[in-house]
Amino acid sequence: MRGKVVILMGSKSDYEFSQQIGKYLETLGVNYEFRIASAHKTPEKVLEILREYEEEKVVYITVAGRSNALSAFVDANTLKPVIACPPYSEKFSGADIFSSLRVPSGIGSVVIIEPEGAAIAAAKILALDDPELSEKIREYQISKKMEIEEADKSVRRNKSEKYAVTDKARV
Repeated sequence: MRGKVVILMGSKSDYEFSQQIGKYLETLGVNYEFRIASAHKTPEKVLEILREYEEEKVVYITVAGRSNALSAFVDANTLKPVIACPPYSEKFSGADIFSSLRVPSGIGSVVIIEPEGAAIAAAKILALDDPELSEKIREYQISKKMEIEEADKSVRRNKSEKYAVTDKARV
């Protein structure tokens, strides 16, 4: 039973940011779907969505800017894992992140502000009992490590070439 991620947005304006999460989930081979409901404007709709997935293996990633009541509201009404991934707002200089961090007692949502990190965390939760998904995550981690190794080789190579040119100029 592989499971899926439900990316629950507070409004359509969160869609572009949420697509980045989806891109990383696709890379990891994780099924996902987008939903829109607001804890402030349509709380009953949020509850309907939660009931819809109650019997499924899901991880919720909530995406809501400004006053992010969505993440805590979802977490308070489900036993499923909830990852809050609020989009950064230049308008508020990032201060709106506090609505994701300062939540009432009894709330256990996790806050990750980067789409890639939210996707990886959700995939790891689903991989707890899925060896195939665990392997995909391992491969992804190795590819990220290889990017660093290649970057290191590149800067070292550039440094060596620079010194070789400098040495030839001295001769």
